[in-house]
Order: sequence, then C-alpha cells, then structure tokens
Amino acid sequence: MKYYLSPDAALKWLEDYAVYDIRRDELYELDEDAFSFLKRCSDDEGCTANVDAGFIEYCLSEGILVTEKTVVRRPPVIKSHTPSLRYLELQITDRCNLRCRHCYIDNSLNRELSLSDISRILSDFEEMQGLRLLITGGEPLMHTEFRAVNSLLSGFGFRKIVFTNGMLLNKHMLKELNVEEIQFSVDGMEHGHDMLRGKGSYAIVMRKVNEALDAGICVSIATMVHSGNTGEFDEMNELFMGLNIKDWTVDVPCITANLKDNPDLSLPPDIAGRYLNYGFGDGLHGSSAGYACGLHLMSVTASGDACKCAFYRNSPRGHVKEGLKKVWQRIVPVSLDQLECSDVRCQFMDTCRGGCRYRAETMWGEQKRDLYKCYSYGIIENKGMKP
Repeated sequence: MKYYLSPDAALKWLEDYAVYDIRRDELYELDEDAFSFLKRCSDDEGCTANVDAGFIEYCLSEGILVTEKTVVRRPPVIKSHTPSLRYLELQITDRCNLRCRHCYIDNSLNRELSLSDISRILSDFEEMQGLRLLITGGEPLMHTEFRAVNSLLSGFGFRKIVFTNGMLLNKHMLKELNVEEIQFSVDGMEHGHDMLRGKGSYAIVMRKVNEALDAGICVSIATMVHSGNTGEFDEMNELFMGLNIKDWTVDVPCITANLKDNPDLSLPPDIAGRYLNYGFGDGLHGSSAGYACGLHLMSVTASGDACKCAFYRNSPRGHVKEGLKKVWQRIVPVSLDQLECSDVRCQFMDTCRGGCRYRAETMWGEQKRDLYKCYSYGIIENKGMKP
C-alpha cells in the first residue's frame, strides 16, 4: 500500500514540525520521524509505511493521508523565522462601498496593491510557512482587478479567508472564489447592524451568508459591540449557532477614525466588556504562551506598508517591496511580563494575553491594561482593581 499526502495538507516547519490541513483549518504538531515520513509521502510517487500503524490509521482518519495518487504543487519546506509569521492580514484596497459609522479607515484614498506586489507577497508568505491569509479592505471585492487577484490565490499552501460586507457577492462569484472561508461583518440583528452600516444592509448580508453556506463555503462572522446592538446578542448567538457558523468573533471597536465622529455608538468598558464573553470558535489568529496578542500576525496596508496589525498602520515597520521576511524581523514581540497585568498576577493572563494592545495603549497609555477585557473576565470587581 502506498500513501500520499492529501492535497489539502501542507507540511510546515514552524517553531516545531507540523502539518496543516488547509480545508479543515487544523494544525498538527509532529515529531521528526513523523515529519520525515509525511515529507516522503508528499512526493508524487508516495511512500510505503515505515512508521507506527496507529499513526498511519490516524492520518487516514484525519484526511492527512490518502491512498489515491495526487499531484499537486508542493512548495519547499523551509525553517521559519522565530517567531513564525502564521497569519497575514492583507489589505488589498482601501476602497469601500459602505460608509460604516465605526470604521477605522476615515478616508479612503483609493489605494490598492498592484498585482505584482500581491503575487510577491503570496510567494513570500508561503515560503515563510504561513498558515492563514486574511484578505481585507476596505471592501476587498472593490479592488479594480479582483478577478485577477482571485486567480493569483489558487494553489498556495495556506488557507485563504476573504473579509467582506457581503454587498457585492453574487452566486457566480461564490462559485469562482479561490478561498476556503468567507468572514462576513454582521454587527447585530437588523436594527443594530443597519444602525452602523445603512438601512437594508442586514437583509442583504444575511442573504449572502446563506448563499455562501449553500455553496459549501465555510463561513465566519465578526461582530462589533456598540450602543445599538447590546440587546441582540442572545438572538445572534442562537442564529449563528443554528447556521453552523465556524467562528463568531466579538470585539469592541477602537475609538479611531469614523467612530470619533459617532461617540453615541461607543460604550464604556464596564458595559461593553461583558459582551466579549459572547462568540465561539478559535478565531483567525492567535498567540503563544508568554506573549501578547499578535505574536504571529502582521498586516500589510493598501499602500504596501507593513505593520504589526492594521490599527498600527501609522507606524509601519517597512514596505513589502523589501520582502516580507525582512520587515517581519523588525516587528518586536510583546511578552506578557512587560505588561502591567503581570504586576497584579492576573489569573487570566494566559487566556486574555493583555487584550488588544492598541486599545490599551491608545486609551490608557503604553503598557496599560485593556479594560474591556478586564471587565469581561470580571477581574476588576473581583480583585478590587481600579481603572
């Protein structure tokens, strides 16, 4: 019997050896022997079993190995930089067809990444052992050459996720998209969502969510907490659970750009924080033990600037024309022991990871706490801590 690495599986040499199931979004850590065996199986000729039968059976059951020959393009497996760049937020355009009242982009300058820059970024990210490409905007479907961008996405060994407000999606486009997942912005039920994004937008986005699910595409949802949707979270939870949504991410918008002009939408930490306990799934990017949010994340703006996340777009660490690897090495990780949280020995440090560092730094000064997360975990009331 010969075994072949599944077309949906990609070997990754991160801090440890791993294999990533792109379709199912699962990362499996491997020891050196297992990694060497799967690397042989990734060859067009496959390989015969020379490892524990239980491991073979497990890989077959998880869909990592298949018994039918498959020929796919396999990029080189190269040791990644430490920390590894696993998640890349790629803002291909800052154009948008909506004018949301909470958007962190105040003025679209009609910028967009060129096809040549996007192609080079995709290749660099794959070589750096990337896991998830987060395709954002603005509204990414507004890129003037989105059809060509979509064609570039095919065949890369990482998961592609497009973020959209849903307004421009149609059934034909859903069939053509070269992505494994679509994340829709749904900021409440009809009242709460339309309050941010415009009358009638909720009906449209929910129709597009259902069309994407019917097309067999994995769907995730992102929701921002604001003054108009606080009474709608139980209803949203029931709705999204019933639709079998993969991830529901709930967050509080940072007070920047458009939100500064709409202060009535903002809620204080003691109120908004409690809604951060809604949501489910693993999210689209994470960190590692001992480090704050964003250890494995970098963002690229529509102008080609690279920064540690989209909120830090005004303090870039370089430009993509230098190459992702060079810019990534300039982004300094934030360890948890640098944060004020470590001084109070917070029991939730390993799960909270200091919350959103941009929100903490801009609202309460560098190294301060993200009070929205503090209230979500109840540590301020429980420990008598003061904002």
